[in-house]
Amino acid sequence: MNVFVLNSGSSSLKFQLIAIDPGQGSRKGEERLCRGYIEGIGGDALMSVQIRNSPKKKATACLPDLSAALAFVVRWMSSHAEKEMSEQELEAEIDAVGHRVVHGGEMFAESKLITDEVLKGIEECISLAPVHNPSSVNAIRASRQVFGPELPQVAVFDTAFHRSIPEHAYLYALPYHLYSRHHIRRYGFHGTSHRYVAEQYATLNGVDRDQVNIITLHLGNGCSAAAIRGGRCVDTSMGMTPLEGLVMGTRSGDLDPAIVNVIASKEGLSAYEVEKLLNTQSGLLGISGITSDMRVLLEEARDRNDRRAQLAIDVFCYRARKYIGAFMAAMGGADAVVFTGGIGENSPEVRACICEGLGWAGLSLDGNANAQYVGTEGQISTRSSTLRAFVIPTDEELLIARDTVRCALEKDARASPNLMADRRAAA
Repeated sequence: MNVFVLNSGSSSLKFQLIAIDPGQGSRKGEERLCRGYIEGIGGDALMSVQIRNSPKKKATACLPDLSAALAFVVRWMSSHAEKEMSEQELEAEIDAVGHRVVHGGEMFAESKLITDEVLKGIEECISLAPVHNPSSVNAIRASRQVFGPELPQVAVFDTAFHRSIPEHAYLYALPYHLYSRHHIRRYGFHGTSHRYVAEQYATLNGVDRDQVNIITLHLGNGCSAAAIRGGRCVDTSMGMTPLEGLVMGTRSGDLDPAIVNVIASKEGLSAYEVEKLLNTQSGLLGISGITSDMRVLLEEARDRNDRRAQLAIDVFCYRARKYIGAFMAAMGGADAVVFTGGIGENSPEVRACICEGLGWAGLSLDGNANAQYVGTEGQISTRSSTLRAFVIPTDEELLIARDTVRCALEKDARASPNLMADRRAAA
């Protein structure tokens, strides 16, 4: 099956075309045929596309909306991919569309085949994610317009993996009616990444899902931690919004809520403006005063001995280490800490800083392995460590494609009980 994976923004669209043979199982029958993005939708847009591992190609076009952007991508792939894709692949149709949807609220605990009812549910969650969910709704409608209403579409929710968090962990200590009326609670994000990493950890170590007891650290421009016990998420660092938890590129993470009023009164800002400051001017950028890019901060600290760059790194790593300790207490211990995300996968220095001082928990980093595993998966702790550490690169698009295939096949199976078996036999 060819799955078109979409991650839409207000004026942008990231896409991948992934071929999955459901009869082959994970990895063996999976291939990324194409990936790319479009920026500037609503006017003169720029598209960048890479087919397999060939050089990236760029194109420009006036694209007034998402429907036009999707149609342009499909036409471009059909007319420009002859050298990189086989005739059979070029002639193959898109069999299903998978959408990344940021917020599923309390309504969606798993990926769902999109029906009118599911689409309505995503719209009802707009109040919880007013920046992101409207883009997902627009992308779903645009896909229906471009590919037709019969093509299966699947919504994969960032929040779904965290729906297993127990009530005592997701509730805030606020008047209970605020939860009852307004659904104010911890939802968590990056769930697709945490789930992918947990599944890949199980494969890497040859264990079943219910034997996965790990703490995952998704460290990028956005950062979050998840406590996974028995393969299910039992706590996470992000809250009702992605602002809570770890220090991030431009987000503050945890802080005293009274600070909001202090900043508002001292700086003459509205509550909305303070929230924007906490989301876009804080974190690594706010502390360093230089950048939100961890790579630049490491260079500034190493080559120029910049005090505030080093301070930003230290605060970032301390907060992550603190969450590891807290989650180990909440879980009753863990088997491993797993690093993923742009920083987690590619920065041995940050991983070493976070793991420093975790000897009490049984974690001892292998310096050579830590330096070796950059952008690739592997164990970075010593063999004698009782709390192990791993690097596992995330692949959210692949997980979305897998879920899309599963939901589409389940739909086919319900429509024709023998169809799924026939497809697998033919494969």
